[in-house]
Amino acid sequence: MTRMDGHFRVVGRSLAGVRPVDEQTYASAAVLSERLERLKQSNGLFAGIELSPDVEALKRRAPALTLS
Repeated sequence: MTRMDGHFRVVGRSLAGVRPVDEQTYASAAVLSERLERLKQSNGLFAGIELSPDVEALKRRAPALTLS
């Protein structure tokens, strides 16, 4: 399993109600969002790709986090 798979798994399981929505969920959603933005900047092919509405709603609920 790659590190990205772990972030997908955490967010997916939280959205499905299998695990709690917690700091790890918010951090994983932030990492996925940041990586998607990098892809969009590096290649216009990804310009139309968006996170799901559920993940966007999750990001809006997230408390302020500092990622290192």
